[in-house]
Amino acid sequence: MSDDKVVSLVVPGVEGYFGVMAGHAPLISEITIGEITVRHADGSTVHIACAHGFIEVSENKASVLSYAAERAEEIDVERAREAARRAEERLAEAGGEGEVDHARAEAALKRALNRLRVAEKSI
Repeated sequence: MSDDKVVSLVVPGVEGYFGVMAGHAPLISEITIGEITVRHADGSTVHIACAHGFIEVSENKASVLSYAAERAEEIDVERAREAARRAEERLAEAGGEGEVDHARAEAALKRALNRLRVAEKSI
């Protein structure tokens, strides 16, 4: 990139996606599984798959703290497919209480599918 100045971010807030531009008012917000889109002044765009975390905007800077974050071109597609398959198997096997932690399996599936969706942007 000839100019790495970020002009905007779009992040997955827990109540929906929201944008942050230069000069944005200070904020702290929780983020969820989704895609962070970073737009640079030179017109380039970076797509990042992220898990849960937080964003802080202050003094014309944005800091994202996420349990996991991967640029689209860095995502191991086969690994994400395998994670999705395992999560789907755990959900399908759930027959009685206590056998499978549904919330964990559903979250794993959402993370894997999100990684696959974001990885497609690098193709």
